[in-house]
Amino acid sequence: MDTSPENPTRPRIYLAGPDVFRPDARDHFVRFAAACEALGLAALLPADGNEEPGEEAPERQIYQANMQRLRGADGVLANLACFRGLEPDSGTVFEVGAAVALQIPVVAYGVPAGSYADRARSALQCAPDAAGVLREHGSGIAVEDFGQPLNLMLACSIHIAPTPEAALQKMAELLAVLRR
Repeated sequence: MDTSPENPTRPRIYLAGPDVFRPDARDHFVRFAAACEALGLAALLPADGNEEPGEEAPERQIYQANMQRLRGADGVLANLACFRGLEPDSGTVFEVGAAVALQIPVVAYGVPAGSYADRARSALQCAPDAAGVLREHGSGIAVEDFGQPLNLMLACSIHIAPTPEAALQKMAELLAVLRR
């Protein structure tokens, strides 16, 4: 499977998400790369710390390798499933933000059904205040309640698909339109 960024004939898709932490991460990415290949896409896998040893700290090397991959991507496929709480993995959210800033299209999957506010209501004690603003009990901190499945900065800047397969298909369609 050719996943090299040097192959300009196939759009390069950076795979963002907390999947690097899975015990079966390597096999997972091999399956994802094959799914990309089947759609005429080349997978750019995130750095996993197994890069050539260098003078910099491993975490710095991973960051720089992932930023280089992002800059070379034609699209980003992001797993925005809740990770250790109500929100997606913060590293993945950073990568999505970087891609949006670089004007690289992003398609996400793994987003729970319903709104973020509904999930917050289920997990935290929340209630509307006198003005109708949903707030956490005790702290009084407002809970964003625009009916979106994610924070508005994510929901308004990306495409969201129900499954990884649908996200890959949407990405292939987006890139086909952009390449015309």
